[in-house]
Amino acid sequence: MIDIRLLLDDPERVKASQRARGDDESLVDQVAAADAERRARLTEFEANRARQKALGKEVAAASGDAKQALLAETRDLAARVKDLQAAADAAQAHRDSLLEQIGNVIVDGVPAGGEADFAVREVVGTPRDFAAEGVTPRDHLDLGEALGAIDMGRGARVSGARFYFMTGVGARLELGLLNAGMAMAIERGFVPMITPTLVLPEIMKGAGFIDRHADEVYRLEADDLYLTGTSEVALAGYHTGEVIDLRDGPRRYAGWSTCYRREAGSYGKDTRGIIRVHQFNKIEMFVYCDPADAEAEHERLLTMERDMLALIDVPYRIIDTAAGDLGQSAARKFDCEAWIPTQGRYRELTSTSNCTTFQARRLGTRIKGESGNQVAATLNGTLATTRFLVAILENHQQPDGSVVVPEGLRPYVGLDRLSPR
Repeated sequence: MIDIRLLLDDPERVKASQRARGDDESLVDQVAAADAERRARLTEFEANRARQKALGKEVAAASGDAKQALLAETRDLAARVKDLQAAADAAQAHRDSLLEQIGNVIVDGVPAGGEADFAVREVVGTPRDFAAEGVTPRDHLDLGEALGAIDMGRGARVSGARFYFMTGVGARLELGLLNAGMAMAIERGFVPMITPTLVLPEIMKGAGFIDRHADEVYRLEADDLYLTGTSEVALAGYHTGEVIDLRDGPRRYAGWSTCYRREAGSYGKDTRGIIRVHQFNKIEMFVYCDPADAEAEHERLLTMERDMLALIDVPYRIIDTAAGDLGQSAARKFDCEAWIPTQGRYRELTSTSNCTTFQARRLGTRIKGESGNQVAATLNGTLATTRFLVAILENHQQPDGSVVVPEGLRPYVGLDRLSPR
């Protein structure tokens, strides 16, 4: 949730953000009007509540007919105060429901527009020229099946479409990747966490995952719990309702979890292989910091993602995601997209988002400050995930069907090369 004071003090900034996102800027005026109504109802309630308290003293001092008249007024006023409190509460709820529909206010410099309107920040590495080598590249699924690394058929038989088994060298490669990511996070001062993958509705909502995209989330109706699509959700809720001390610097966590996504609306897209699946594993970085430090922390997370992509040695580019393609919680998001040879294009492997105070305000997470407590800023970023294997297999494949394990992963995988069975 954005800061209501920002909206009231600088409505044009919030409207500009809404326009950049392609969202309804009239919500800004609706929130302002709803807040004025809330304040009017609250003022009326407080005035009548003050009269109610004063009447108590007058009744105690009165006698006879005067006392009876005051008692009658007390009864009438009690009913009125009750009605006014209900009206003030309803006005508050209406204002908040409108406020919750407004996405985080974007950071200056974020491109306006939708999915295709990103800005390329940097291109790293050169795609391998398979044609010059006289080689026709095979896609990750062909390679994975020949290596005994991926079994989509049995995955579908056991769980349905978009499920799979990582087997043998595939499992070793994925575990090695995740362990390498966690080792890097620990070295950089992150606290390792294995997080719950089921969370309460208020945590899922607070993190910003069910306002507009509830159809993409798995829900266990009998238990009123949600399966998380990233450990960001659980880590966003880790300090809910707390005041945390950042005198020793930001709190940095690295969450390891299995993730679940319904992939609603993606029918017919990426149905082959493990690019878009219902279950995968991920190491997610999550930071709590002073809002003044958020942009610097965002660059720190991006640097770590770059270092991880250097470790797997694949060409990639960094894009500044357009406002209309941001999640509701993000004020800015950088994606690292790896080159996928058989598709002839870059595909997202990691993303890192600066959520400023949006999530923490919803979840009641504050930080201690010299002039009092203030809402924390939160950030997140992917450090390693199952989809990395697509880029590793395709970019490091050899003419004989084997795949060279990137040198940086070999200590974690225990193999130099994956060979066909």
